[in-house]
Amino acid sequence: MRQLIAVILFLSVWQAACAQNEPASQFITLGTNAGPLAEANRSQPANALLVGDDLYLVDAGDGAAGQLAKAGLRLQNVDALLLSHNHFDHTGGVLAILGLRMQLNVHETLFIYGPPGTKTLVDGLLEGMAPAMNAAYGMPGQSWAAHVEVTELVDGASFELGSMTVTVAENTHFKIPENSGAAEKAKSLSFRFDLPDRSIVYTGDTGPSEAVEELAQGADLLVSEMMDIDAVMARIKKVSPNLPDRQYKGIEWHLRAHHVLPDQVGEMAANSGVKKVVVTHMAPNITNDEMAQRYIDEISQAFDGDIVIANDLDRF
Repeated sequence: MRQLIAVILFLSVWQAACAQNEPASQFITLGTNAGPLAEANRSQPANALLVGDDLYLVDAGDGAAGQLAKAGLRLQNVDALLLSHNHFDHTGGVLAILGLRMQLNVHETLFIYGPPGTKTLVDGLLEGMAPAMNAAYGMPGQSWAAHVEVTELVDGASFELGSMTVTVAENTHFKIPENSGAAEKAKSLSFRFDLPDRSIVYTGDTGPSEAVEELAQGADLLVSEMMDIDAVMARIKKVSPNLPDRQYKGIEWHLRAHHVLPDQVGEMAANSGVKKVVVTHMAPNITNDEMAQRYIDEISQAFDGDIVIANDLDRF
């Protein structure tokens, strides 16, 4: 009996020691405003994933570098950048990240992952930065180098990054009408991060997607976009009352096919069996608690887990 108790105590101590050695993770919503319009109270879409001492950026909209500083994180410490898709509200901060790394003389490689087209984006930025790279600090014999490595990802890709496994799924953000006969023009990705302490799924922009639900099966945290399409369309009609009806209907089709409503966020979370939902990339801009609670109530009609409407610099 004493031997059994000793074994149990040993296992308990061993498990506790292992748990202490696992790097704790934080998902930080650096920017929570859906683009393309800027808002005073929210920055453009960007997130930081902190795993122990490893720091990753997940999307980098305009102002991402400044939001990192507000979060108390150093740009020089970013190990990798993962881009969900090539829309400007998710990539507008990439130029600043590359340029500031050069000015800070960061020599460690920045690994950039994204959908097809990411290499063209980065190569184009670097080409446009050539005069600044050549000028450097204006001293003879000196220039700046980017030190980046780009990897384009496709549906189903899986790879190790630091202490986590990243799995990729193509979502429906660039879905086209089935009867159009046209090929898709671009790809949009969702990411699953299997960490030592938990699992996190980030959708980026997506319409309703079984692939995202499958990717998020059993995850601890789902970070999802959300759009109140009726409210957005009402705002468009108010700002542009003379918009042709055909164009108005085309915009509405795009929004309904390529984004998710609050109740669809709840359905996606329920079908995935996730424990908690964090809503970011919100349209229209959420400006008060009453507005946020209304969306939480709509999400909770299908999902009975924890729901949080994120603010800039929140940590999860």
